[in-house]
This record gives sequence, C-alpha cells and structure tokens, in this order.
Amino acid sequence: MGRSIALLASGLALLTASSCTLEGGGAHRGASPRPYALDPAWPKLASPALLGQTVGVAVDSHGHVFIFHRADREWVEPFPADRISLPTVFMVEPSDGRLLKAWGAGAFIMPHGLSIDADDNVWVTDVGLHQVMKFSHDGQLLLTLGVPGVAGNDAAHFARPTDVAFIAGCCVLVSDGYINTRVVKFSESGQFLGQWGVPGAGPGEFDLPHGIAVDKLDRILVADRTNARVQLFDREGRYLSEWKSAGLGRPYGLDASRAGEIFVADGGDQPDRARSRVVRVGPDGDVREEFSSIAGESSTMLAHDVAVGTDGSVYLADAWARRIFKFTKE
Repeated sequence: MGRSIALLASGLALLTASSCTLEGGGAHRGASPRPYALDPAWPKLASPALLGQTVGVAVDSHGHVFIFHRADREWVEPFPADRISLPTVFMVEPSDGRLLKAWGAGAFIMPHGLSIDADDNVWVTDVGLHQVMKFSHDGQLLLTLGVPGVAGNDAAHFARPTDVAFIAGCCVLVSDGYINTRVVKFSESGQFLGQWGVPGAGPGEFDLPHGIAVDKLDRILVADRTNARVQLFDREGRYLSEWKSAGLGRPYGLDASRAGEIFVADGGDQPDRARSRVVRVGPDGDVREEFSSIAGESSTMLAHDVAVGTDGSVYLADAWARRIFKFTKE
C-alpha cells in the first residue's frame, strides 16, 4: 500500500499548486451575509498523490473527506474488463487535505458514486460492474448488491447504478440511473424492498437519475440530470414536487446539510458548456447562492458530486479537472 501511495505521486502536488490560480466565481442569488469562497490552500498534502477522474465525495462523522476517483482510467466505451490496479478511495484530513488512507485497488472497473452511512460505512457504485458495494471505514468489503458485469432491471441486478442514499434506521436507496432510470429501495442488510421510476420527463419519471440524497425532513431528492431538475419524493417513493430553473442548472449530484439546506453540483451541458458550480438551495427550492471553482462554462471542468462537511464546509468533486475543491464561509 505504501508503494501505491508513493506511485500516486506528483499529480496532486501540481494540482495543489495550480489551485492557487483558481478563484471562486458566480453571482450570489439572495441574501448571504457569509458567502462561500474557494479555499486556495486546500488540499495541502504532506506526500503528493494522484487523483484521476474525481467522481464521488462524502464526509464521515469525524469530518474525514472520502474521495472516489478513477486513478489512471478514463470513461471510455466499451468499458474495460479489468479492474483498476491503483487505490481509488482516498480518505483525507478536512483541515489541510493530507492523505490519511488509500484503498480500493483491484476492486472497481468504473467508479461513480460514493456515500457514507450513519455508521461510517462507505457505499460506492461501479457503473462498469453494475454493482453497489458496502465497505467498512477502512475498506473491508461488507456487502455487494448486483451481479458483477451483468446488467438487468430486476431485484437482483442494476444497469450502471449511479449513487446511494440512506433513510436513517430504515433503508438504502440506489439511483439506478444510466440505463434503468429508477430508484431502488433495499433494507440495510440488502433485501430488496421495492422501486419506482420509468423513463420520461413527467412527475416521478427520470432521464438519468444521477445523484440521490435524503434531507432532514426525510424527503428523497433525486438529481434528474438530463431533465435538468431535482425531484422530491416522500420516504415511500411518492412524488412530492420538483425544482427546475436556470439558477439551479443541470444537477449531477446533491447533498443535504444538517441545517436543512441542499447543495447541488451543477455540471452544465457536456461537452463544451460544462460547469463546475455549486448551488445552495433552501428547503423550499429557493436558490440562495452559487459559487464555483472557475467562472462560466468550460470544456475542462465538470462538477460531478458535492458533499457538506460536519463544519459546514462544502466539497465539490470535479471529474474533468481531477480535483476536489473545498469552499468555506468567508
């Protein structure tokens, strides 16, 4: 493992240096006495490490930031059959971004989403393996859902699942997004409990459910990416409402804060009008603020996932920039 981290070498040192040239951007919508701003000194690693396409981010109960990335692999179709030989899950210190632990070598074909449950277990989705996996905090495999390499649309299969969320004390939710356009509900032990969603643009229909989260009101929020909206459901999967606006953009990922706000990763329109932007949304869907690692549209940056830390810091996973950006209150 030590040699793997050493081999993950100079990239993040270069990225750390380059982060100083990036500035927070975007207009602030609504009153915000303490707006978010990019922390240009983060991450600051004692030993450099290389991030590949950075697609998932979540924060555990201790504030550690978990990063899911593709190491030396990029999204190419058809997907390769072999698994990535380098570590793909990093745990970093929130204060300065030091690498604390790396694992996941030989486990994944095409990493996608990462979420952390109330017990600090790490759940990931692999769109290449068509699987959802649950790991301990230290990377021990605890549970696998789906059949490796076999796509399907039933209780035992996924077809490129994208993300995972949790209803405390109840269940696990999977956005099964690229092909099946559904949300699947499981018990915490992995028993199939039901599903909802069909292709389309109407209420309760999806066109690439790319991210999923549960807010403090137990509402299930789905980043319905191609439909450029967030759909809201109750804990039984009944449709409640949707949020859709130019200010919200095209949601790729989302997370809910303890205060009840929602943070949306807006990735824009691929390939030339992509964005790397976070939108802060109130519990009623009102856009309160936007902030970004680079202003405007880009062909080199793509917001893919977002997470809120225990101290209120916001972390944005940018797939094309191969970076995690940290934003703090000014």
